[in-house]
Amino acid sequence: MRSLFWLLALAAIAVGLAIAGRYNEGYVLLVTPPWRAEVSLNFFILLFVVSFFLLYLLVRFVSHTLALPRAVAAYRQRQRLMKANMAHFTAARFLQEGRYSHALRIAEKAWADHPMPGAIAMLACRAAHGLRDTARESLWLERLATTDAQGFKTARLMIEAEFAIDERRYDDARAILQALAQHGGRHIAALRLELHAARGLEDWDEVAKLVRQLEKHKALTHDQALSLRNSALRESARALHGNKASLLRYWQELDAKTRAEPIMAANVVKALIAAGGSPDAQQIIETSLNKQWDDDLVLLYAECIGGDLVGRIAQAEKWLAQQPRDATLLLTLGRLCCQQQLWGKAQSYFEASLAVEPKRAAHLELAQLFNQQEKSALAIRHYQAAVAMS
Repeated sequence: MRSLFWLLALAAIAVGLAIAGRYNEGYVLLVTPPWRAEVSLNFFILLFVVSFFLLYLLVRFVSHTLALPRAVAAYRQRQRLMKANMAHFTAARFLQEGRYSHALRIAEKAWADHPMPGAIAMLACRAAHGLRDTARESLWLERLATTDAQGFKTARLMIEAEFAIDERRYDDARAILQALAQHGGRHIAALRLELHAARGLEDWDEVAKLVRQLEKHKALTHDQALSLRNSALRESARALHGNKASLLRYWQELDAKTRAEPIMAANVVKALIAAGGSPDAQQIIETSLNKQWDDDLVLLYAECIGGDLVGRIAQAEKWLAQQPRDATLLLTLGRLCCQQQLWGKAQSYFEASLAVEPKRAAHLELAQLFNQQEKSALAIRHYQAAVAMS
């Protein structure tokens, strides 16, 4: 429809010009001595228009001819960029597929022509690291370092830290991560790497600190954080093995939330008992159980040697009034009574524990008690029951 409109418009213009030219009797006189030419005005106008268009076409032709080398160069550059981008995508795919040698070979071809060489260098670094080719890994890390000004510094530091951790160079990893933190890169992924480095260096205080931060940022579930903190606390307590004062100081330096977790308390209690700090362990157990009941702490209560044994029995009986059908508490009371040589009460507590929940430990305690009282038949029966439950 538009083409038809323009055709009609051109036809109308042509008719108008033809009619106007028919009644135009003007002429143009051109004088260049000794020559003289006279042409009609209509012909002169037509000649001028045709000359203008011919001159325009000539200028355009010359312009395109002169610009042809630049156009060819630009076309070739576009082709190189297109190939480099395709090579980038292919190398990334090969890297994810684990085909490191293919990814590295393609990245080497794309490096020179890629508009963002840092992106290619990152792929090549990881591919070389996957091949354990330290020479090419170092080469590509150097090339990646040249792109820091293009915004790749944080990425480079993260890659170097990951490689250092993979190679168990934990001191180097920590130094790199400190540089990353100064550069403003203390994010969740960096905190995870710091956690790996701290565990490798056996810096358990730092591990506990980083676990709290990661849990706060929802990067670890509560169970994961609890397991890691428990492991860190256990290793810290092991490092302080036999040093009661250091263990108590370590326990006091923990935050209230950490001290309230029974697993944490149990680890410190075990270390204190081994270091001869049973009275302090007893106090920690009582404080923890009054806040949150835990069977492991209840069992450890009977392992606190020395001190006010009668007071411990009285405290356990108070708990029994609150937990009347707790098999673990009944077992602990039986053990405490054995330590106090209250054989009758001990037997009744062991039997009550078995009545609530049969456990191998209760059978063994009763077997030893009956054996001590020279009741061989009863002792043998409970030994057999314990063996059957093992």
